[in-house]
Amino acid sequence: MAYYHFDSKNPVLSLTNLTNNYDAPPLYKSTIQLKSLYVYWEYRVKSYLHPKKGDGNMAGVKITETVLRDAHQSLIATRMRTEDMLPIVEKLDDIGYHSLEAWGGATFDASMRFLNEDPWARLRKIKDVAKKTKLQMLLRGQNLLGYKHYADDVVEYFIQKAIANGMDIMRIFDALNDARNIETAIKACIKEGGHAQGCICYTVSPVHSLELFVKDAKQLESMGANSICIKDMAGLLVPYQAFELVKALKESVKIPIQLHTHYTSGVASMTYLKAIEAGVDIVDCAISPMAMGTSQPPTEPLVATLKNTPYDTGLDLAKLSEIADYFRPLKEKYIESGLLDVKVMGVDVNTLIYQVPGGMLSNLVSQLKQANALDKYEEVLKEVPRVREDFGYPPLVTPTSQIVGTQAVMNVITGERYKMVPKESKGIVKGEYGKTPATISEEIRNKILGDEQAITCRPADLIEPELEKIKAAASQYIEQEEDVLSYAMLPAVAEKFFKQRIEDRENASISAENVLTQNAPKAPTFEGISPEVVAAITAAVVEMGKRDGKQYSIGNIKNLGNQQQNQNRWGLYGMLDRFRAKI
Repeated sequence: MAYYHFDSKNPVLSLTNLTNNYDAPPLYKSTIQLKSLYVYWEYRVKSYLHPKKGDGNMAGVKITETVLRDAHQSLIATRMRTEDMLPIVEKLDDIGYHSLEAWGGATFDASMRFLNEDPWARLRKIKDVAKKTKLQMLLRGQNLLGYKHYADDVVEYFIQKAIANGMDIMRIFDALNDARNIETAIKACIKEGGHAQGCICYTVSPVHSLELFVKDAKQLESMGANSICIKDMAGLLVPYQAFELVKALKESVKIPIQLHTHYTSGVASMTYLKAIEAGVDIVDCAISPMAMGTSQPPTEPLVATLKNTPYDTGLDLAKLSEIADYFRPLKEKYIESGLLDVKVMGVDVNTLIYQVPGGMLSNLVSQLKQANALDKYEEVLKEVPRVREDFGYPPLVTPTSQIVGTQAVMNVITGERYKMVPKESKGIVKGEYGKTPATISEEIRNKILGDEQAITCRPADLIEPELEKIKAAASQYIEQEEDVLSYAMLPAVAEKFFKQRIEDRENASISAENVLTQNAPKAPTFEGISPEVVAAITAAVVEMGKRDGKQYSIGNIKNLGNQQQNQNRWGLYGMLDRFRAKI
């Protein structure tokens, strides 16, 4: 019997031929049962006969480009400057992406701390150029872009200002998947007219099942989230598990599903393909020079792979090539400067073996080196899952990955579990970060907290409104309303940035004066000119300055009249203007 492959021009006939063919071709050897074949191809046929409404791409998959945020955060510690972004934004805007991720995450901190840039100014400048494509950001729920929980009034004000400055889509997550920690942000985003995307932080543990992820997704939808993102921070989501997860979510919620992952473990592009087959609506990619390694899968290969399929993105490879051409020399510059370590571009299989992020593994090595205990590395790796279990199986993402890893190192080095407990570990057990996925045992609570009572409410419920206090504390530095929020997120960093901003402005003013002074005539000695004439001219210049609203500075005085005929006509050459006065 002849073999039949799927024919996009006649999907029904192709389906009939395939399902009548019991002796499946090599491509489908793994799918033996007729029912399995039928279900698989029924989904493919529905994609053709009932295409989803997209941006003119029929059932096409949409792409969020991460090069302006997570790609460089992952590869070069968020050091891409605004001046390196702006020249290419117009072309990025013309591609047809679902969105451009351009803000949030660590960019807020890095802009002020390392680049001496105003993050709000960056957002406005990008928005001024990107007129067609929505801008997207990453928000840490009640933590916003800082490293602690903030009062609701600060969360609401931050979101109001972010959207007013040009943000369209807010991807909102909580490290523990505690929906209480993102509810205020979701509601505030919707109130301001933004797109609120709720996140499920993907991880692997005995308690993280399809049922739990579906439950989390339904809760996000009930809160009013406009879409859901599966946020796979460590690259732990493997292809066939991605298929099952996306399929379960698509069957359970009505809002769009987006998938975010990293290439750390080497499976990300394959994971995307299976997720796409399962019906995922949007995926995160990075343009090829800034892709792979600890970044996202590359944009161009996925676009080429999906071309002329039901999932065709509709994006132009030639235009994407122009984008890549722009970033390629930038990548070389980052490598030469040491910003980009080529080691992060490889595959870290330990991520899959130990089910922990690659960055967490490198942190463990660093801590053990400092303690001169690198020989205990394997012991620490075995202790990590035990600590994680004790702490209620938190997803290993900032800050929980650092907390679990540090505690594991201390347990091994001291030779006694929980002999030393950092305040962050205590905070997890106490509930200061929110509710953990699994209940923490009474034994661990008593060992770490002693007589202290754990927190069972939403942590932010214990925080009084603080916006006005922050405004008062930062009042001497405020030049725009958004400065209050910069100070709220990172007080010490923002204060240093504000002081540097003032100093830079003063230095620029002095430099401008120096340039003008260098170009102006040397200060006059007024030799041969009577003091009365100098005084009269000076008084006239002062009056002219008052009239013009300027401060004129006399550079030279010269008698332009015919002295033999007793004509006193004077030429004055000023620092800011040239003018003449007849006395």
